[in-house]
Amino acid sequence: MSTLEVRDLTRTFGDLRAVDGVSFAARGGMLTGFVGSNGAGKTSTMRMMMGVLASTSGDVLFDGAPVTRADRRTFGYMPEERGLYPKQPALDQLVYLARLRGIPAATARAEALEHLDRLGLADRAKDHVEKLSLGNQQRVQITAALMGRPRALILDEPFSGLDPTAVDDMVDLLRGHTARGVPVLFSSHQLDLVERLCERLVILRGGRVVADGTPAELQETGTVRHRLVLGGDAGWVRGVPGVHAVDVDGATALLELADEEAARRLLAAAVERGTVRELSPVRPSLAQIYREVTS
Repeated sequence: MSTLEVRDLTRTFGDLRAVDGVSFAARGGMLTGFVGSNGAGKTSTMRMMMGVLASTSGDVLFDGAPVTRADRRTFGYMPEERGLYPKQPALDQLVYLARLRGIPAATARAEALEHLDRLGLADRAKDHVEKLSLGNQQRVQITAALMGRPRALILDEPFSGLDPTAVDDMVDLLRGHTARGVPVLFSSHQLDLVERLCERLVILRGGRVVADGTPAELQETGTVRHRLVLGGDAGWVRGVPGVHAVDVDGATALLELADEEAARRLLAAAVERGTVRELSPVRPSLAQIYREVTS
């Protein structure tokens, strides 16, 4: 299992510190989600990891050693700006890009056709890129990053523009790489997708890491809420000291409780008023955690 790591990575543009001492590790065999708002520093960090952008300070390590140009030639990289030639056939471009990475032409062609087939594009392999939909162009760009059994994958918004079927196909391909012990780091604004796919999450705000861990670890740090379900209307909970009603819908309320005493007061009042069908903790979603750490 390989590990791709950054330590105290920093990048300044004049007076702007776009990336400010970022440290995290993308470990082999798992999908690591890299999330944050626009301008948080995700793309700059990925560019520095690939050597496309020079770092102001800090280190990029692969298996504990400083990453080299030779290492980076074995990484699969999907940049934010797509780099396809619109007037060339998709298959020809994939073979060309693979040959730049030292892959023999015959091997590149066979591998490109296999990937395109798995992504539902085998019958469009000879089409010029400009004739493909944006979603299909995205499939071709992803294929370019996956060529040659990469030792690590760094993907900037790989799921953007893909329909649900294409997303599932793409995930299957990525899982095939993680099964080989490859670290996969990808950025995305689709939090529901990140929550479903990732074994580890790194959240940036203002160029700094504000959360890093498995989904379960991050959920432990989020605000615990409780669901209360009554036999009648739950609107009265708004008046209970130490209880913050996040949402009330008929007999159901989503609540934040200040402490155990507030919970006891709430339950006693509910029992006094009638039937209590449920009072249970609600694990915070990734979207809730994201809002808490980035607000």
